[in-house]
Amino acid sequence: VQLQASGGGLVQPGGSLRLSCKLSGVTAGSIAWFRQAPGKEREGVSCQRRGDGATRYHDSVKGRFTISRDNAENTMYLQMNSLTPDDTAVYYCATRPGNIITGRCLDQTVYDTWGQGTLVTVSS
Repeated sequence: VQLQASGGGLVQPGGSLRLSCKLSGVTAGSIAWFRQAPGKEREGVSCQRRGDGATRYHDSVKGRFTISRDNAENTMYLQMNSLTPDDTAVYYCATRPGNIITGRCLDQTVYDTWGQGTLVTVSS
């Protein structure tokens, strides 16, 4: 079982990046992206429930980030637009086979399979 995250890098403020997370040995169920900035705790960025596909976003990224998946490719994505220095962090993808109560979609404790993280740096 492996989640391989990619797509991070250095981008100027206002720029965009698309993160990818390829799943191997496991089918994407409920999916999520988390991030951890230097000196801060890891926080939930976005998630999508299995089944009805309902999504949730951290307030700080609403309207700028979009979570999606390609079931045929067993890959999940995070499109990030209008990036700011506050978005600088290591981003992690995660999944769990089943569904999740909507209220816990951004709770990292409910996910049992994690990727290795990809660094996003927003700086001029």
